[in-house]
Amino acid sequence: MRQLVINGGKRLEGTVHISGAKNAAVAIIPAVILSDGVCRIENIPNIMDVNYIANIMHEMGARVNRINKSTLEIDPSYIRRPVADYDIVRRMRASCYLLGALLGKFSQAEVALPGGCDFGVRPIDQHLKGFGILGAAHSVVGGMINVKAEHLTGGHVYLDVVSVGATVNIMLAAVKAEGRTIIENAAKEPHIVDLANFLNSMGADVRGAGTDVIKINGVKHLNGTTYSIIPDQIEAGTYMVAAAATGGDVMIRNVITKHLDPITLKLREMGIQVEEFDDAVRVSRAGELKRCNVKTHPHPGFPTDMQPQIAALLSIAEGTSIVTEAVWDNRFRYVEELKRMGAVISVDGKVAVIEGVKELNGAPVKATDLRAGAAMVIAALSAKGVTHIEDIEYIERGYEDIVEKLSALGADIRIIYTDDGVAQRA
Repeated sequence: MRQLVINGGKRLEGTVHISGAKNAAVAIIPAVILSDGVCRIENIPNIMDVNYIANIMHEMGARVNRINKSTLEIDPSYIRRPVADYDIVRRMRASCYLLGALLGKFSQAEVALPGGCDFGVRPIDQHLKGFGILGAAHSVVGGMINVKAEHLTGGHVYLDVVSVGATVNIMLAAVKAEGRTIIENAAKEPHIVDLANFLNSMGADVRGAGTDVIKINGVKHLNGTTYSIIPDQIEAGTYMVAAAATGGDVMIRNVITKHLDPITLKLREMGIQVEEFDDAVRVSRAGELKRCNVKTHPHPGFPTDMQPQIAALLSIAEGTSIVTEAVWDNRFRYVEELKRMGAVISVDGKVAVIEGVKELNGAPVKATDLRAGAAMVIAALSAKGVTHIEDIEYIERGYEDIVEKLSALGADIRIIYTDDGVAQRA
């Protein structure tokens, strides 16, 4: 077993470079299936979720070549069967994007029900609704989702709820469908725009990404391409919050500042200084943290993927703060872990009331999901004493070189290996 061990109370200072966006990468890599040529994807984050989806592509027959740490070259022409089996798909939620890509390429797909972080029911009814409007029928047999169409034809899809996953999947299925597809009430996240730009670089005709109406004119062929993924909004936000939690002064480079606006606004409300540059932000704090209320929303609102991190920060802010989760049903599982460190938090359904304390104390905790793991790291960095974090594979799903990056900023952080409950230094 591996654990992160953090000796807290060290002020973070220096510069950190943000990697490519996880949420964009796990949509763009399956989208390569639609291409008739070789695709070179740059600024890929070197994280477990990318390795998972690349391995799935390889198992399906694609030739996947890692050029370097941040570049993949994928030739999808060797994929012969539109099937993705359970054993590897079960590990990550984004594997469901294989449905739209395979359907768009082969007019059929068979993909195991996906896994990933467990923080509430995440149905794919809106995905299947969109496929149906394009002409595909579906069934679920033995844990496998089967979708099949005699002929995909564009249609008008209105999503009952704003869904990133459904927006991505319908886009993938529609780019080679005959005629025009319109997606209303579409998700507007930055990685939706990035996926659209990638598809267009292959010769697709996708318009309106970043708004709530996306229009797709189907094309017959998509070419190979070279494309660089956008920086990771959530990784950047996590380091912004970590700098604030430790009273630090950190320059965060390789960001798109506009993507960080909802995070920046909340940090400023808490009394934290955020300076914006062309492709960087500098976060610093000298005084006490002020209370504030946070409610998650689809983009451009405050991102649900930053909710645990901001809650960790608010746990050491003056006064009472309220965090409302408006996207997922069960995203407060990490609260019990923060309470082990001395946080005073009560949860009622989708609302957490946080009574700020002067300081947290190191304790043995665990990562209950990817972003909850990031929250544990932030809490541990600010805490007095040593914190041991278990289940760090969740954290590694979405954060590239987190130990190295935080160490370079002055954190006392390392990975240890435990054998029969006895910790061994890495």
